[in-house]
Amino acid sequence: MKLANPAPLGLFGFALTTWLLSMVNAGWLAGAAVPLVLAMAFAYGGTAQFAAGLMEMAKGNTFGFVAFCSYGAFWWSFALFVEFFAKDVPGAAVGWYLLVWGAFTFAMWIGTFALNRALFLIFLALWVTFALLGCKDLFGIPALGTLGGYGGLLTALLAAYLGAAEVINESHGRTVLPIGARV
Repeated sequence: MKLANPAPLGLFGFALTTWLLSMVNAGWLAGAAVPLVLAMAFAYGGTAQFAAGLMEMAKGNTFGFVAFCSYGAFWWSFALFVEFFAKDVPGAAVGWYLLVWGAFTFAMWIGTFALNRALFLIFLALWVTFALLGCKDLFGIPALGTLGGYGGLLTALLAAYLGAAEVINESHGRTVLPIGARV
């Protein structure tokens, strides 16, 4: 029995949710759009990614398991934080929250050196994005948040590309969208 590849589900859950939040961070959408981002974070960014991670575990893919479950939990924690706790937390603490996620992402990026180039680029863009957003809150430099928004948009595009490549290539039984050999 062939199992479905859960990675595209996780990648699209990540890409679409990241895109929406990054539109706010880049200034393309007003802060009034954040409740929509939170709904997406719970339903797709969090839940779909976590489910994909559990399916990756069943397939024996440690990287996919850790990545999708962790970023699924990130989206849940982000949505819970913004909805219930943000007003009472100082900006420096938010900066550290984002920087520790950046440190985790950096470690995962090192793991992508043995994987494909598309995944390598996603994690590279993501850890830079976390660093920019974290430094914005830690040091109070709004321009870094805007740059982080653009970094998130790039990250989302890369993740959507890899998700599409995984589905399209499997559907066609050949490489239609290349993902690059191991780095």
